[in-house]
Amino acid sequence: MQCPFCAIVEREDRDVREVCRDEHVVVFFPDEPATLGHTLVAPRLHVPDIWGLTPDLAAQLGRATLAVAQAVRRAMQPDGLNVIQSNGEAATQTVMHLHIHVVPRWDRDTIGRIWPPSTNYSEAEKDAAWDAIRSECSSL
Repeated sequence: MQCPFCAIVEREDRDVREVCRDEHVVVFFPDEPATLGHTLVAPRLHVPDIWGLTPDLAAQLGRATLAVAQAVRRAMQPDGLNVIQSNGEAATQTVMHLHIHVVPRWDRDTIGRIWPPSTNYSEAEKDAAWDAIRSECSSL
């Protein structure tokens, strides 16, 4: 079965609410928006997740996401905005074609909190994660 976002890129999905596209990205509404104005930004190239991105494509996606966020702000006048990019099923990615959610938010919308109010990680666990990630980032 073909990737549903590749079908949008190829203009095979006649029901899609496409917002715009350029040579690098396609911007469209999801079938089930979390809020009115919820918009997706996806690369035209099939890339399954963030780990498959090149720096150049990441820059293109970043610029497009910023432009879409500004457009959503002007058009919908939300109280806030979430920019969400999930990778893998554990992170709730349901379409394995990288995409960025630009989600306008209002004080009383139905989404609710996206972060837990608290966690129980010990200082040792946080230090171990900190050390591991700092080590991996030392060559940046």
